[in-house]
Amino acid sequence: MKLASLKSGRDGKLVVVSKDLTRYTDAGRIAPTMQAALDDWAEAGPQLEALSQSLEVGAVPVERFHERDCASPLPRAFQWADGSAYVNHVELVRKARGAAMPETFWTDPLMYQGGSDTFLGPRDDIEMTNDQEWGIDMEAEVAVIVDDVPMGASPDEAASKIRLIMLVNDVSLRGLIPGELSKGFGFFQSKPSSAFSPVAVTPDVLGDSWKDNKLHLPMLVGLNGQSFGRANAGVDMTFDFGRIIAHAAKTRPLGAGAIIGSGTVSNKLDDGPGKPVAEGGAGYSCIAEIRMIETIEGGAPKTPFMKYDDHVTIEMKDTEGHSIFGRIAQTVKPYNG
Repeated sequence: MKLASLKSGRDGKLVVVSKDLTRYTDAGRIAPTMQAALDDWAEAGPQLEALSQSLEVGAVPVERFHERDCASPLPRAFQWADGSAYVNHVELVRKARGAAMPETFWTDPLMYQGGSDTFLGPRDDIEMTNDQEWGIDMEAEVAVIVDDVPMGASPDEAASKIRLIMLVNDVSLRGLIPGELSKGFGFFQSKPSSAFSPVAVTPDVLGDSWKDNKLHLPMLVGLNGQSFGRANAGVDMTFDFGRIIAHAAKTRPLGAGAIIGSGTVSNKLDDGPGKPVAEGGAGYSCIAEIRMIETIEGGAPKTPFMKYDDHVTIEMKDTEGHSIFGRIAQTVKPYNG
């Protein structure tokens, strides 16, 4: 089934969305919000699934679904932890700045804890007070929402707790990252509010594309109307979601509604760095990656980071060409307070 949160108050209004993303029905009689449903998934989940089936056959009242009316599926969350499952991306980042990559990066996932008190809606502007020095970048990723995960859960147990899957634009400020990391205490200012796809879906919706706890479909990224990336999210994913969730739960339980991200989707090409879409490659899921490759190959980056009025889109389609999660479509704008 497909679920969304229409903009309403701080936590949105839970609705069930049709498979083709054209209609929705109110789910308030089951749970008023997405978080409320996740808090009692054992009871709410089957009821929402039954409502979804009724929606598909026209047995319940429906209204037209507009992605622009959506908040993030979880407009705010108790936990947002982002991994870096595509080690190719990490390797390129470090290589561009001349840093060796420890071998442990291939065996132990990286993760940071992001701000989860405010998420952007999928069509909300990316508002910034500085577009010249902060290095505004998108990062197209897959994310999962989990049920309660016990501390010390195995990867298999952790994977069994995945309830919903969605896309994310993990907005990053590249110009602020080096200064923060040099302090040895991690990201904060360099990771503003992220945006998530209009809908979140249960794993069964993805069919054979959800396999081995990975989503095996291209991540379609556009920048200013041009195809920028189409890397396959199931390729070159060193750590599957079971591993990433288990990593997050090593020393603490995860509460229902915790969001775990995959990190920037990144594909190699012939065991080397990828190529732009225009050159027949899979392209990139963030600007930093093409800048890394430009630096490695030519000594300096050429592609600029995003500025005011630049526009980014992130979407994923099924094998028949239909949008699964809806589209993240955002424009960089000056912060209006």
